[in-house]
Amino acid sequence: MVQIAEQTRRPRGRPPIRSDEETRHLVIEAAAQEFEANGYAGACMGDIAERAGVSTKTVYRLFPNKADLLAQVVTDRIGQFMLEIDDDALDALPIGEALERILIAYGTLTLSHRTIAMHRLVIGECGQFPEIASAFYSLAIRRANEGIAAWLHRQCERGLIKLGDPPTAAGMLRGMIAMDPQRAVMLGQRGLPEHEEIVTRAKQCAQLFLRGCMAR
Repeated sequence: MVQIAEQTRRPRGRPPIRSDEETRHLVIEAAAQEFEANGYAGACMGDIAERAGVSTKTVYRLFPNKADLLAQVVTDRIGQFMLEIDDDALDALPIGEALERILIAYGTLTLSHRTIAMHRLVIGECGQFPEIASAFYSLAIRRANEGIAAWLHRQCERGLIKLGDPPTAAGMLRGMIAMDPQRAVMLGQRGLPEHEEIVTRAKQCAQLFLRGCMAR
Protein backbone atom coordinates (compact mmCIF):
# COMPACT_ATOMS: atom_id res chain seq x y z
CA MET A 1 0.00 0.00 0.00
CA VAL A 2 2.83 2.36 0.84
CA GLN A 3 4.47 1.59 -2.52
CA ILE A 4 1.21 2.26 -4.44
CA ALA A 5 0.76 5.53 -2.60
CA GLU A 6 4.28 6.55 -3.52
CA GLN A 7 3.66 5.69 -7.18
CA THR A 8 0.38 7.62 -7.39
CA ARG A 9 1.53 10.65 -5.40
CA ARG A 10 1.95 13.75 -7.57
CA PRO A 11 5.60 14.47 -8.24
CA ARG A 12 7.06 17.53 -6.61
CA GLY A 13 8.72 20.39 -8.42
CA ARG A 14 8.02 21.85 -11.83
CA PRO A 15 6.00 19.92 -14.46
CA PRO A 16 7.96 18.36 -17.33
CA ILE A 17 9.18 20.92 -19.86
CA ARG A 18 7.49 20.63 -23.24
CA SER A 19 9.87 20.18 -26.18
CA ASP A 20 10.09 22.75 -28.94
CA GLU A 21 8.69 20.19 -31.37
CA GLU A 22 5.58 19.69 -29.23
CA THR A 23 5.19 23.45 -28.85
CA ARG A 24 5.54 23.93 -32.60
CA HIS A 25 2.67 21.50 -33.20
CA LEU A 26 0.47 23.38 -30.73
CA VAL A 27 1.26 26.74 -32.32
CA ILE A 28 0.68 25.45 -35.87
CA GLU A 29 -2.72 24.05 -34.92
CA ALA A 30 -3.63 27.28 -33.12
CA ALA A 31 -2.53 29.31 -36.14
CA ALA A 32 -4.67 27.20 -38.47
CA GLN A 33 -7.68 27.89 -36.26
CA GLU A 34 -6.89 31.60 -36.05
CA PHE A 35 -6.42 32.01 -39.80
CA GLU A 36 -9.67 30.16 -40.41
CA ALA A 37 -11.56 32.31 -37.91
CA ASN A 38 -10.14 35.74 -38.71
CA GLY A 39 -8.29 35.55 -42.02
CA TYR A 40 -4.67 36.44 -42.60
CA ALA A 41 -4.93 40.19 -42.06
CA GLY A 42 -7.07 39.73 -38.96
CA ALA A 43 -4.93 37.04 -37.36
CA CYS A 44 -2.76 38.22 -34.48
CA MET A 45 0.35 36.49 -33.18
CA GLY A 46 -0.79 37.26 -29.63
CA ASP A 47 -4.14 35.58 -30.22
CA ILE A 48 -2.40 32.57 -31.77
CA ALA A 49 -0.20 32.34 -28.67
CA GLU A 50 -3.29 32.47 -26.45
CA ARG A 51 -4.97 29.69 -28.42
CA ALA A 52 -1.83 27.57 -28.12
CA GLY A 53 -1.44 28.27 -24.41
CA VAL A 54 2.06 29.71 -24.80
CA SER A 55 3.60 33.15 -24.60
CA THR A 56 3.79 35.49 -27.57
CA LYS A 57 7.56 35.51 -27.08
CA THR A 58 7.61 31.74 -27.58
CA VAL A 59 5.62 32.03 -30.81
CA TYR A 60 8.05 34.61 -32.20
CA ARG A 61 11.01 32.47 -31.13
CA LEU A 62 9.70 29.55 -33.18
CA PHE A 63 8.18 31.54 -36.06
CA PRO A 64 9.73 34.94 -36.86
CA ASN A 65 6.59 36.38 -38.45
CA LYS A 66 3.02 35.64 -39.49
CA ALA A 67 4.00 34.77 -43.07
CA ASP A 68 6.37 32.06 -41.83
CA LEU A 69 3.64 30.68 -39.60
CA LEU A 70 1.10 30.50 -42.43
CA ALA A 71 3.71 28.77 -44.61
CA GLN A 72 4.22 26.20 -41.87
CA VAL A 73 0.47 25.58 -41.59
CA VAL A 74 0.41 24.84 -45.33
CA THR A 75 3.55 22.69 -45.15
CA ASP A 76 2.13 20.68 -42.27
CA ARG A 77 -1.02 19.85 -44.24
CA ILE A 78 0.72 18.89 -47.47
CA GLY A 79 3.24 16.85 -45.49
CA GLN A 80 0.44 14.52 -44.42
CA PHE A 81 -0.46 13.96 -48.08
CA MET A 82 3.16 13.24 -49.02
CA LEU A 83 3.31 10.56 -46.34
CA GLU A 84 0.24 8.92 -47.89
CA ILE A 85 1.97 8.63 -51.27
CA ASP A 86 5.24 7.26 -49.91
CA ASP A 87 7.21 5.41 -52.62
CA ASP A 88 7.47 2.13 -50.72
CA ALA A 89 3.76 1.98 -49.90
CA LEU A 90 2.70 2.74 -53.47
CA ASP A 91 5.21 0.47 -55.19
CA ALA A 92 3.88 -2.51 -53.21
CA LEU A 93 0.45 -2.09 -54.85
CA PRO A 94 -0.85 -2.86 -58.36
CA ILE A 95 -0.85 0.28 -60.48
CA GLY A 96 -4.63 0.72 -60.33
CA GLU A 97 -4.78 0.45 -56.54
CA ALA A 98 -1.78 2.73 -56.17
CA LEU A 99 -3.39 5.44 -58.29
CA GLU A 100 -6.64 5.11 -56.35
CA ARG A 101 -4.68 5.58 -53.12
CA ILE A 102 -3.05 8.73 -54.48
CA LEU A 103 -6.36 10.19 -55.58
CA ILE A 104 -8.17 9.29 -52.36
CA ALA A 105 -5.39 10.95 -50.37
CA TYR A 106 -5.45 14.05 -52.56
CA GLY A 107 -9.24 14.24 -52.54
CA THR A 108 -9.32 13.86 -48.76
CA LEU A 109 -6.79 16.68 -48.44
CA THR A 110 -8.28 19.16 -50.88
CA LEU A 111 -11.94 18.51 -50.10
CA SER A 112 -11.53 18.98 -46.36
CA HIS A 113 -12.97 21.92 -44.44
CA ARG A 114 -9.55 23.24 -43.47
CA THR A 115 -8.06 23.14 -46.98
CA ILE A 116 -11.09 24.84 -48.49
CA ALA A 117 -10.91 27.49 -45.78
CA MET A 118 -7.26 28.08 -46.70
CA HIS A 119 -8.19 28.37 -50.39
CA ARG A 120 -10.77 31.02 -49.51
CA LEU A 121 -8.23 32.89 -47.39
CA VAL A 122 -5.57 32.89 -50.12
CA ILE A 123 -7.97 33.89 -52.90
CA GLY A 124 -9.59 36.58 -50.76
CA GLU A 125 -6.38 38.19 -49.48
CA CYS A 126 -3.70 37.51 -52.11
CA GLY A 127 -4.24 40.95 -53.66
CA GLN A 128 -3.17 42.60 -50.42
CA PHE A 129 -0.66 39.91 -49.43
CA PRO A 130 0.82 38.35 -52.60
CA GLU A 131 3.34 36.44 -50.48
CA ILE A 132 0.62 34.11 -49.18
CA ALA A 133 -0.36 33.17 -52.73
CA SER A 134 3.27 32.43 -53.60
CA ALA A 135 3.68 30.33 -50.47
CA PHE A 136 0.48 28.38 -51.06
CA TYR A 137 1.31 27.70 -54.69
CA SER A 138 4.89 26.55 -54.08
CA LEU A 139 4.38 24.68 -50.81
CA ALA A 140 1.02 23.05 -51.55
CA ILE A 141 -0.03 22.97 -55.20
CA ARG A 142 3.39 22.54 -56.81
CA ARG A 143 4.66 20.12 -54.17
CA ALA A 144 1.60 17.88 -54.49
CA ASN A 145 1.87 17.93 -58.26
CA GLU A 146 5.56 17.02 -58.11
CA GLY A 147 4.79 14.06 -55.85
CA ILE A 148 2.13 12.69 -58.21
CA ALA A 149 4.29 13.38 -61.27
CA ALA A 150 7.20 11.47 -59.73
CA TRP A 151 4.99 8.40 -59.29
CA LEU A 152 3.72 8.67 -62.87
CA HIS A 153 7.29 8.96 -64.12
CA ARG A 154 8.22 5.75 -62.28
CA GLN A 155 5.34 3.91 -63.91
CA CYS A 156 6.55 5.11 -67.31
CA GLU A 157 10.04 3.82 -66.54
CA ARG A 158 8.55 0.46 -65.56
CA GLY A 159 6.79 0.31 -68.93
CA LEU A 160 3.31 0.21 -67.41
CA ILE A 161 2.01 3.49 -68.85
CA LYS A 162 2.96 5.89 -71.62
CA LEU A 163 2.97 9.63 -70.98
CA GLY A 164 4.79 12.42 -72.78
CA ASP A 165 4.59 14.88 -69.87
CA PRO A 166 4.04 13.42 -66.37
CA PRO A 167 3.82 16.85 -64.61
CA THR A 168 1.00 17.95 -66.93
CA ALA A 169 -0.74 14.60 -66.49
CA ALA A 170 -0.43 15.01 -62.71
CA GLY A 171 -2.22 18.34 -62.96
CA MET A 172 -4.99 16.73 -64.97
CA LEU A 173 -5.39 14.05 -62.32
CA ARG A 174 -5.61 16.64 -59.56
CA GLY A 175 -8.30 18.47 -61.50
CA MET A 176 -10.29 15.29 -62.12
CA ILE A 177 -10.54 14.37 -58.46
CA ALA A 178 -10.93 17.77 -56.85
CA MET A 179 -11.76 20.73 -59.07
CA ASP A 180 -15.52 20.46 -59.57
CA PRO A 181 -16.51 19.39 -56.04
CA GLN A 182 -14.12 21.90 -54.47
CA ARG A 183 -15.53 24.78 -56.51
CA ALA A 184 -19.08 23.72 -55.69
CA VAL A 185 -18.28 23.72 -51.96
CA MET A 186 -16.48 27.07 -52.13
CA LEU A 187 -19.43 28.64 -53.94
CA GLY A 188 -21.88 27.29 -51.39
CA GLN A 189 -23.60 24.95 -53.85
CA ARG A 190 -23.05 21.78 -51.86
CA GLY A 191 -21.61 20.49 -48.60
CA LEU A 192 -18.30 18.74 -48.07
CA PRO A 193 -18.22 15.30 -49.71
CA GLU A 194 -18.23 12.27 -47.44
CA HIS A 195 -15.28 9.86 -47.54
CA GLU A 196 -17.29 7.28 -49.50
CA GLU A 197 -17.97 9.83 -52.25
CA ILE A 198 -14.27 10.68 -52.49
CA VAL A 199 -13.38 6.98 -52.75
CA THR A 200 -15.96 6.40 -55.50
CA ARG A 201 -14.76 9.44 -57.45
CA ALA A 202 -11.12 8.35 -57.04
CA LYS A 203 -11.87 4.91 -58.46
CA GLN A 204 -13.69 6.39 -61.44
CA CYS A 205 -10.89 8.88 -62.13
CA ALA A 206 -8.20 6.19 -61.86
CA GLN A 207 -10.02 3.88 -64.29
CA LEU A 208 -10.63 6.65 -66.81
CA PHE A 209 -7.03 7.86 -66.65
CA LEU A 210 -5.44 4.43 -66.96
CA ARG A 211 -7.61 3.50 -69.93
CA GLY A 212 -6.02 6.38 -71.79
CA CYS A 213 -2.38 5.75 -70.95
CA MET A 214 -1.86 2.06 -70.18
CA ALA A 215 0.89 0.51 -72.32
CA ARG A 216 -0.57 -1.76 -74.97
